[in-house]
Amino acid sequence: MIELQKKRINNEIIDTLIFVEHPEIVTVGRRGMLDGLTAPKDFPSSQVDRGGGLTWHGPGQLVGYPIFEWEEESVRKVITTIEEWIIQSLSNFGVTGVRDQSMQGVWFEGHKIASIGLAFSKWVSRHGFDINLDTPEGRIESVEGCGLPLGKHTSLAKFGYNITIKEMQDALISKMPEILGRKVKKVINLETL
Repeated sequence: MIELQKKRINNEIIDTLIFVEHPEIVTVGRRGMLDGLTAPKDFPSSQVDRGGGLTWHGPGQLVGYPIFEWEEESVRKVITTIEEWIIQSLSNFGVTGVRDQSMQGVWFEGHKIASIGLAFSKWVSRHGFDINLDTPEGRIESVEGCGLPLGKHTSLAKFGYNITIKEMQDALISKMPEILGRKVKKVINLETL
């Protein structure tokens, strides 16, 4: 991701959005390392150079990495724009996601269902966001992600929504021009390469 960010800074590539579904891992951000946070015992973990504390990634969660050059006036505005992108995309499925003024991300019925953690260099982002669609029972709920107590993170499947990774990915792509002002020029499915 660092190499892609450097290429974007040097205009060697255009804005690039990568979607993945990770095998289970808990990432520990810079703040988490400073605070001495570690993943629960039965979770694989890795230290990363984004801000924040612990973040769970795994099956049933769509992760998006925007390697974008932003023109917004602040990091907060970038995060608000990504929140709006996720909220509007979820509305395609009848999900009314909301913001919490005290913490970034997207919430549904008092639970955090999407997190955002970015790192910037010369206004080009790396790292990204995740949306919890249908995570394994009890896994994300067992991690004190983003400094929240256990059980505050969950997935939409727990509320009866059946949204696939592909459906969510397609919804985000369809909302890009409207919310982000970016047109999709090409979609590459890495599974078919």
